Amino acid sequence: MRQVTATGQTVEEAIEAGLKELNASREQVEISIVDEGKRGVLGIFGARPAIVKVKLILDPIEETVKFLKQVCKYMNAEIEVEVKTEGKHVYFNLKSEKAGFLIGKRGQTLNALQSLAQLVLNKHSDQFKLLHLDAENYRSRREESLTQLAHRMAKKAVREKRKISLEPMPAYERRIIHTALSDHAKVTTYSEGTEPKRYLVIEPK
Repeated sequence: MRQVTATGQTVEEAIEAGLKELNASREQVEISIVDEGKRGVLGIFGARPAIVKVKLILDPIEETVKFLKQVCKYMNAEIEVEVKTEGKHVYFNLKSEKAGFLIGKRGQTLNALQSLAQLVLNKHSDQFKLLHLDAENYRSRREESLTQLAHRMAKKAVREKRKISLEPMPAYERRIIHTALSDHAKVTTYSEGTEPKRYLVIEPK
């Protein structure tokens, strides 16, 4: 949020001065009157200017979209952003001809963008929000792939009667595999190691 203190002969003039400095409309700001001022005798003697504080209120979602477009532009990738909100969850889906570049190897670039965008969103929001960033529906495809991997590795663990350690992956991907095998009768899952090299283990019961 940006805030300015403005003065004028009247409260209205002070407000207009503040709006002009912020280049904003009344709908975009919060106004608090510090001093209503005083006209004085003959409008001169004892006069005191009106003082107001004008605070610009930025829309957190709009600011996050601007941030994503700016960062992706630096990466030479033009994007369109689709936004959906569900309570405190905000979903951003990037549309781009260079989606693969924005996703990166196993989603590493996309995860980094998500972390940065999360900071921007909550910087401008009065309430904490959880941001979910996707590109061309990569997350759903990845979830399907991880679910298939989970069941394939579970069969291997049971068949070979040994635990199977998967490659390091972020927490949300490990959670997908945990969930996929949570009701499995013959294996159990748990994580080992420290971030960012924490990995998931599938072990026969």
